[in-house]
Amino acid sequence: MDTCLKTTPLNAWHKSAGANMADFGGFDMPLWYDTGVKNEHLAVLQSVGIFDTSHMACINVSGNQAFDLINFCFTRDISPLKKGRCVYGAFLNPEGHCIDDAIVYKFSDTFFMICVNAGMGGTIAAHLEKNKKRLEVFIQDLSEKTAKMDIQGKNSARILSKLIQNPEIVFNAMPYFSFKGNFNESVLGESEVKLLDNTPVLLSRSGYTGEFGFEIFLSPDAIVKLWADILAIGEEFSVTACGLGARDSLRAGACLPLSHQDIGLWKFTNHPWEFALPYTEDKTSFTKNFIGADALSPSRDDSFTYPFVGDSLRKISSRGKAQVLDQTGKEIGKVLTCATDMGITWHEGKIMSIYSDNLPENIKIKGISCGFVMVSKKLDPGAVLMLKEGKRTITATIMTDVRPDRTARKKLNNFI
Repeated sequence: MDTCLKTTPLNAWHKSAGANMADFGGFDMPLWYDTGVKNEHLAVLQSVGIFDTSHMACINVSGNQAFDLINFCFTRDISPLKKGRCVYGAFLNPEGHCIDDAIVYKFSDTFFMICVNAGMGGTIAAHLEKNKKRLEVFIQDLSEKTAKMDIQGKNSARILSKLIQNPEIVFNAMPYFSFKGNFNESVLGESEVKLLDNTPVLLSRSGYTGEFGFEIFLSPDAIVKLWADILAIGEEFSVTACGLGARDSLRAGACLPLSHQDIGLWKFTNHPWEFALPYTEDKTSFTKNFIGADALSPSRDDSFTYPFVGDSLRKISSRGKAQVLDQTGKEIGKVLTCATDMGITWHEGKIMSIYSDNLPENIKIKGISCGFVMVSKKLDPGAVLMLKEGKRTITATIMTDVRPDRTARKKLNNFI
């Protein structure tokens, strides 16, 4: 292992469990365990999986003008955001390029937390500092001071209900993209969410799989025990430790971007995540001013990012070298992501998932490749392309969505 790589508090556990480790964002992270990516992917769809996500970073932003700073630096308009809710968006540079995407958590009108990607805590904290000028704002980079793990899948709440105090209160009125508690009691007083051993946690009903589940923020010295407790309590649900391989295939099937791969140093527009921009109803302008807004007006050199689905589980590399060809054989772009969602299949011209109603008996769900392409012209859903890498070619269809019937937004009562 590169001695310069950072590690999470669970690094020793991953290695003892035989994980295949690799550099991700400067961290030594598990790609998969002996169970393999396919089984880890299916564990989340069929029951429950857990992920070490302590490589991600958090930033606290507080002060009387904390809202003003975030709303200027963040693409999403956080004016409607209520206490206890969180929202997805991005931080752009003046050229309209994405520095990083993030989730903003609102504790109060004067206190927010921002969760960003691996190694980006210092970068986004510096970006906020640069733009705060004379605003009354305090910015605290919590990199390496916070641990995080995700529990995803239909049995997530059933397991957590055996590990937290007052689960009937915690899980009451907890819609998608809401949160309760705080891992740092000294910031806002007593936490609303505590483990049975009184460890305070921030419990967020969100995740990166498209499925029902939670993200759990807590002190780095408490995560190893929680991880072990979840594995023990969750044994009856066949809880499975999952690596970044399954995280990648699950998020691709859920049409979620990977920062610095599907979004990055090009214009943050013409993609499936334009809900993160504060467009007016006619999409001719924005409802607020934010860094990068002036650069996002249409231009001749705009590119377009689309989700695609392959014709089988065969995939190609997504290292930026695979070409996108139209039906005439002309090269029109490149592949950003290509993964295999193991929970879907084609059936009579439609995509079905293991959740789909009226799933035909004896149907075999083998998985389908999917991901994102960036092309130089506008395409309609249903457009057929060829993805080519060397001598390997697969057929791909442009879609508006990939894995149907995902559970992330369903009512929590369905999973208690």
